[in-house]
Amino acid sequence: MTQTLNIVGGGMAGSEAAWQAANAGLRVVIHEMRPQVGTFAHRTGNLGEMVCSNSFRSDDHEQNAVGLLHWEMRQADGLIMQMAAKHRLPAGGALAVDRDPFAESVTAALRAHTNITVQDAEITSLPTDGQWIIATGPLTSGALAEAIRAQTGADQLAFFDAIAPIVHADTIDMGTAWMQSRYDKGETKDERTAYLNCPMTKDQYEAFIDALLSAEKTEFHEGETAKYFDGCLPIEVMAERGRETLRFGPMKPVGLTNAHDPATKPYAVVQLRRDNALGTLFNIVGFQTKMKYGAQKSVFKTIPGLENAEFARLGGIHRNTFINSPTLLDGQMRLKSQPNIRFAGQITGVEGYVESAAMGLLAARLAVAEARGLALPPVPDTTAMGALVTHITGGADAKTFQPMNVNFGLFPPLEGTGIKGGRRNRKDRYKAYTDRAKADWSAWLAQTEPVPA
Repeated sequence: MTQTLNIVGGGMAGSEAAWQAANAGLRVVIHEMRPQVGTFAHRTGNLGEMVCSNSFRSDDHEQNAVGLLHWEMRQADGLIMQMAAKHRLPAGGALAVDRDPFAESVTAALRAHTNITVQDAEITSLPTDGQWIIATGPLTSGALAEAIRAQTGADQLAFFDAIAPIVHADTIDMGTAWMQSRYDKGETKDERTAYLNCPMTKDQYEAFIDALLSAEKTEFHEGETAKYFDGCLPIEVMAERGRETLRFGPMKPVGLTNAHDPATKPYAVVQLRRDNALGTLFNIVGFQTKMKYGAQKSVFKTIPGLENAEFARLGGIHRNTFINSPTLLDGQMRLKSQPNIRFAGQITGVEGYVESAAMGLLAARLAVAEARGLALPPVPDTTAMGALVTHITGGADAKTFQPMNVNFGLFPPLEGTGIKGGRRNRKDRYKAYTDRAKADWSAWLAQTEPVPA
């Protein structure tokens, strides 16, 4: 008899988990509350909908940890990576996708799979029988969040996340802006011109910072303390840390030459990245914000080239939740107090689309092995996948646990390579990390590749 795996949530983690388990022969039921129950950020009922950005970040699998994670997921026949390749947009060295067709393709692939059923319904309690993966993400519904809190006996941690605005391309002044990827990165002309750039003089930058700091912001509820994930800070929070912070962050002017005035180096640059295949929409890179809508329009229209901009979506801020995984989960990603339930995705305390999907992939493979009475060897912590799961299931300090992107700091030190630390050897060190990871991940996959029952 074919066993059933229930997955709560059809985001990146839930979609990838369903694909992996179904391909291994398990019957899968995806429980997705959208569109019946909406969220602050989602617009559709599609599985794998992208809400914050359309980028999976760097695709460099030799020098970047997230690029390595891309590689590992591709080796494991990951659905998210397949659909990202199908709907890839020019983005220099990054992997950006046309978000709506991407989600539509993820949805179509999962709904067409003979082993997958999608139920459009909200799960409001933790099931006591059957095998389950909770992959509800940072916007877990209030009822389910309360059920998790009641079962674990621990408060859920919380942080605030922000999304960046999207601009209609035909409202950008191309007499001021120009197209160029930083350092002209990209193998094709489209990739090298995937970004629009809006230059600022020193006076314009200072006026922008003043407007940013004085703009009306979203207020938090009484007694609510704002904690932000450092990788997704609102721009006004960055500006509050110092007037030059943005100029050394998302507005850094390096690697760019103003096509309209090549002899003049901009003091700061606002970049916009293509958000769809048609090139009709661009999102403002790094401009997550908690400003109120009216303030956003006023402040962003002070940016040279955006004076007449029209917005397809304004930025916003929402409360994200995640569990204290180092305390609550075992090494198999199971809830210690109720081991028929695994957690995957951002609710476990990983940050980012790719990291979320990766934890869905791994949770599903662990669930498949358990369903068949098999004991998988631990995922090597020398791999990107293993470094992440090790971090969330005990490697991190539970007292200070916060959302984390994959990075080489999570990997065990290199041994026997002859490569020492230091910035001068960083390229060699990163290549050694990725070479080791690829070998170890390939060996682990060869031992554990699930064969349909």
